[in-house]
Amino acid sequence: MSTRFGGRSVIVTGAGSGIGRAVARLFAEEGARVLALDLGDGVEETAAANDAIIPMRGDAGSEADVASMIATALDRHGGLDILCTNAGISGGMAGLFEQSAEDWEKVLRVNLIGPFLAIRHGAKAMLDAGRSGAIICTASVAGLRAGAGGPAYSASKAGVINLVQTSAQQLTGTGIRVNAVCPGLIETGMTQGLYDAARAKGREAVIGQLNPLRRGGEPGEIANTIAFLASDEASYVNGHALIVDGGLSTSHPFSRPRVLGETTF
Repeated sequence: MSTRFGGRSVIVTGAGSGIGRAVARLFAEEGARVLALDLGDGVEETAAANDAIIPMRGDAGSEADVASMIATALDRHGGLDILCTNAGISGGMAGLFEQSAEDWEKVLRVNLIGPFLAIRHGAKAMLDAGRSGAIICTASVAGLRAGAGGPAYSASKAGVINLVQTSAQQLTGTGIRVNAVCPGLIETGMTQGLYDAARAKGREAVIGQLNPLRRGGEPGEIANTIAFLASDEASYVNGHALIVDGGLSTSHPFSRPRVLGETTF
């Protein structure tokens, strides 16, 4: 068994399924003590795979829940070494004229304010203990340019990338590294509808066809990337957004949406 993260205290948000579940289990397999946070009961299933994972119910976009999460990790594990802010929601693919301000507020609260709160409280805990650490935020290729997500989701993930860069600067001299991972199309709860629809029509082969590898990604592939960013092997990587998308973002091909009132031929 690998002990790359032996004895380290790790928090993973959005750990009830998909990427978060894969991340929590990978860290536990590699010797870490993991606190896994999620709103849903899937977090208990995540924890059932390894005794080193403690499940916790909570809202990653709530400051009270985030503060409680950090306090629990400090109490149970004696500190915090690695923080993975993975929780997120899609908000759907509705256009600018279909989404309301309330829709945007919901997406931004979880996807952008959530990582801010985690960094704020998590980095403070690391600093108070006089220890360095690694913080990794799940962004998205949708945060790089248009064509990979709905407006609110894309804007929130662009914000995460800038938050990572800004936080790395704000934490200058502390030894705390802050990075992001930008997944492309990955089979998770968020994308399950797309995968299920393609399989039902016998068109699974077209999934991921827009990227050079011609396939979708697996949660474990993102987990491996996050583990790298958290590890000593990435000791000189800071303020970076690492793209893991099969090459999709080399061109980001997409079909331009019809302009309001435009005649189609």
